[in-house]
Amino acid sequence: MRAEDDKRDSQGRGGHVPVMLDRVLELLAPALSGPAPVVVDANLGLGGHAEALLAAHPALHLVGIDRDPTAIERSTARLAPYAGRITLVKAVSDELTEVLADLGRPRVDGVLFDLGVSSPQLDEAERGFAYSYDAPLDMRMDGGQELTAEIVVNTYPVPELIRILRDYGEERFAPRVAHLIGKERAKEAITSTKRLAEIVREAIPAATRRTGGNPAKRTFQALRIEVNAELTALERALPAALDALTLGGRVVVLAYHSLEDRLTKRVLAARTKETGPPGLPVPLPAHQPRFALLTRGAELPSEEEIARNPRAASARCRAAERIREAVDEE
Repeated sequence: MRAEDDKRDSQGRGGHVPVMLDRVLELLAPALSGPAPVVVDANLGLGGHAEALLAAHPALHLVGIDRDPTAIERSTARLAPYAGRITLVKAVSDELTEVLADLGRPRVDGVLFDLGVSSPQLDEAERGFAYSYDAPLDMRMDGGQELTAEIVVNTYPVPELIRILRDYGEERFAPRVAHLIGKERAKEAITSTKRLAEIVREAIPAATRRTGGNPAKRTFQALRIEVNAELTALERALPAALDALTLGGRVVVLAYHSLEDRLTKRVLAARTKETGPPGLPVPLPAHQPRFALLTRGAELPSEEEIARNPRAASARCRAAERIREAVDEE
């Protein structure tokens, strides 16, 4: 879950600082020191990071991408003072390569991924993301797409539901939850977040329900990831972002659950290690790493930030820099 607060003024500006803002600015700054830097905010949200980057770098052009038309609308208002230096595009992050090609900017100096669901999506009950509100089972980041959580819950075979709950929600009681969903939907379609949360609660053993927060949390996360193909998008978008970076360009990823963070760690690790045969006295140029890690493991928000914004607690930050062009580009 993205940790930007949703308190806004009449222009749509956020009233609170986005998650790990100072660290994000610090990590990206060296890549944005040139005469006309370009940065991509691949999950624009409310535009808090974007606003801070534009304010810190007067020559910067920012390309903002978000699949949620409401996010584009609100960010357009928030970033109005920088209208001449922004390009906002309604798209999924894994369309990054196509977006940049259409803009005539195939190479960029920085890319930021602020993953997960934003505070407005959670806090607006009708979006159906949260188990704390009774709302239609929706969970679409882009309301124009066909697949909803209601379709997943009521039409996916039980074995497929088990896989989704286990893989995307890390729900150890996935079979119990999925089988009870199957039993209940046979009586009547499950159409509300409240009803689904009740079913999940009933499926989870009583001893487990007493700890670890709301028992529906993992199921709702799993359904959201499935509906929006979030991990699939990241799996495509992060390598595309790395490929688009200029020499010295940097990527920063803010992840909010272990699945996103593990995927990020795996992609960055693959790009920052030598790929040649072991034992060579001198690494072959073609097999030298193109990127270097900028963070040691996953960095966490400070206790002070978490106290100020509890939604930041799950954030994990990783970053890397392009240190070498591919051999065929040299």
